[in-house]
Amino acid sequence: MFSKRWDGRLVHEVDPFQRVIPYVMRTRTDSMNMFEESIQCEGMDAYIAKQAACGYRFTYMHITIAALVRLMALRPQLNRFVVRGRIYTRPKIWVSFVVHQSLRSDAAGTTIKLCFEGTETIREIAEQVDEAILRETTKKTESNATDKLAGVIMSIPGPLIRLTINTLMFMDRHNMLPKSIIEASPFHTSLFLTNLRSLGINHIFHHVYEFGTTGLFVAIGKEKNTPMLQGNEIVRRKCMGFGLVSDERFCDGLYFARSLKMLKKYFNDPSLLEVPLEKKTEDVR
Repeated sequence: MFSKRWDGRLVHEVDPFQRVIPYVMRTRTDSMNMFEESIQCEGMDAYIAKQAACGYRFTYMHITIAALVRLMALRPQLNRFVVRGRIYTRPKIWVSFVVHQSLRSDAAGTTIKLCFEGTETIREIAEQVDEAILRETTKKTESNATDKLAGVIMSIPGPLIRLTINTLMFMDRHNMLPKSIIEASPFHTSLFLTNLRSLGINHIFHHVYEFGTTGLFVAIGKEKNTPMLQGNEIVRRKCMGFGLVSDERFCDGLYFARSLKMLKKYFNDPSLLEVPLEKKTEDVR
C-alpha cells in the first residue's frame, strides 16, 4: 500500500535476479540459510585479560555485539530487510537480545533493543550494553517499552489476541505500523542475539521471525576444545560455538561469505574495534 517506512528506505539499485528472489521466496522461513563456525577464543581471551589489567571489563558478548555492529556498518547489505517482496535498508543498526534477572530461576527474561550508529568503539558499545542490562536486571516495577507493549497485547481478551496480532502483522506488511510500536518491538531489528554460553549450552540455529524485520539471528554457545590442523600437527584450540540463521533474500551468498570472513578478523583481534569508525558505509539508493 505504502512504500515509505520509519525504520527503512526502499533500495532501488538491486540486481534484477536479486529483485526477483523475494517474490519466489515469500517468507523468511522459506529463505533461511544456516551457518556454523567455531570461533577461536585465543584472541578474545588475550584482549579481555589485557583490558582487565587496565580496569576494563569485557566479555565474549561485548565483543560479539561490537564486532557485528562494526561489520554491519561496513557491509550495509547485511542491514537490509524484505517486506512484501521489496528490499529496504535501515538508517541505523538495532540489536535485540534477552536478559534474565537471575539464572537461578525459571522466570522469563526481558528483551532489550539497542540502537547504534555504527561508528562506536567497543568500549562505547560495552558501556551501552552494560547500562541497559543493569537497568533491566535491577528495576523493581517499571517495565521497558517492549514489556509494556507485550502487556498491552496480553491485557486484551483471549479470543481477540489473535485478531490483534494479525492486524499488527497486516499493518507491518503494508508499512502502516506506527513508529512507537516499531521502536518497542524487538522483532524490528537488524539482528537478534542469544547468548547461550551464559546458560552453559552450545549454540543453536534459531529461526528468523516472520513478524517484524529481523534478517539475522546469531547464537553464541559455550566454548570447547576443538581439534584442528596446524601445519602437520593436530592441536586443540579453545573455540566458541557460533550459529547464524539469515534471510538470504536481501544479499547474495558471496556478500555473506566475505562479510563472515571480516567478522572472524574482529574476533581474532578485538583491538581493531577500539578505533572509532569515521563514517559508516552507506547502502545504495
